[in-house]
Amino acid sequence: MAKPKFLFVVGTRPDAIKTAPVVKEMLKFSDRVDTVLVATGQHREMLAQALDAFDLKPDYDLDIMQHGQTLADVTRRILEGLDKIIDEQKPDLVFAQGDTTTTFVAGLNAFYRQIPFAHVEAGLRTETVFDPFPEEFNRRAVGLFADLHFPPTTWAADNLLKEGANQERVFVTGNTGIDAVQQMVAANPGNWYPDYEGRIILLTTHRRENWGEPQKRIAEAAKTIIDARPDTKLVVAMHRNPQVREVLTSILGGHDRIDLIEPPDYMDFVSLMKRSTLILTDSGGVQEEAPAFGVPVLVLRDTTERPEGVRAGTARLVGTDREKIEADASRLLDDPDAYSVMAQSVSPYGDGKASARIRYIALKRFGIDSPVETMWT
Repeated sequence: MAKPKFLFVVGTRPDAIKTAPVVKEMLKFSDRVDTVLVATGQHREMLAQALDAFDLKPDYDLDIMQHGQTLADVTRRILEGLDKIIDEQKPDLVFAQGDTTTTFVAGLNAFYRQIPFAHVEAGLRTETVFDPFPEEFNRRAVGLFADLHFPPTTWAADNLLKEGANQERVFVTGNTGIDAVQQMVAANPGNWYPDYEGRIILLTTHRRENWGEPQKRIAEAAKTIIDARPDTKLVVAMHRNPQVREVLTSILGGHDRIDLIEPPDYMDFVSLMKRSTLILTDSGGVQEEAPAFGVPVLVLRDTTERPEGVRAGTARLVGTDREKIEADASRLLDDPDAYSVMAQSVSPYGDGKASARIRYIALKRFGIDSPVETMWT
């Protein structure tokens, strides 16, 4: 019997980070499965940077990124380019993770060709399809036709079951982002600001719904927090989007305790999270990763598709209201007891074995035995 062929599609830095451990896991079993990696280039440099951290090179690179691209442009170019690759490779199973436009189009392509689709990090939901935009639509859409659903938590699995997913095709694995974090720490513990004895606040903000005025409020709040605390430094890992950079630079630039830095490669970013005292972010991945180091996270959004962290106490929703951000950050920075409660909360997102679970389930679907991992609960 011929080996099955698995085709993985990534387009953004989070895609690469959370897919890479699964690809690496499949490559360990190359005698039983063929693995093909496709990069769409939805995020150009940041995608390549993330794959390099895991020593992975794509077999195909669509290189679709263009200045000023719209969602329609991205969708069309990925759909056309990926369709040709799928026609050439004829995979038995297509994988994509999360909620990016790349993931939606990879799933759509597989659906059009009636090829089974495996959705990593399935089942995350908010209350409205427009928030976050367009991610909430993307993940709901692929949930309609995915053949294998790999939710990271039981909460995510319950969302899928409520929507009518076949229970026999839903497998709680934990989050592959935790696998990635653990692999990076093991490879290189890193050391940011070794000669600085003060506290570090890390800020990352990039989501489309926060562009413009919300981002201004975020930046102004962060500056106020730093101005009030001479022992504290703000490090801003700036997204490459020029709209994001313009706002952050205009408000935060030129301050002697604010560092505006290029996006670090993933290994360095993990080390920076570990070094931080507090993280302000609208990133979904950071909400999952930072609790692994006991670093409290203030989420710069009004909703989150990762409520497990909020319930566990590792994260808190603060939105983009300036006074709310300042108040919650001040409480954590000035009240050791409040800080300790969040820092000592247990991460609900996984144990670093999600990729092995996904590998076992995917191979078993084709009648192939491989080492078993107990499901995450």
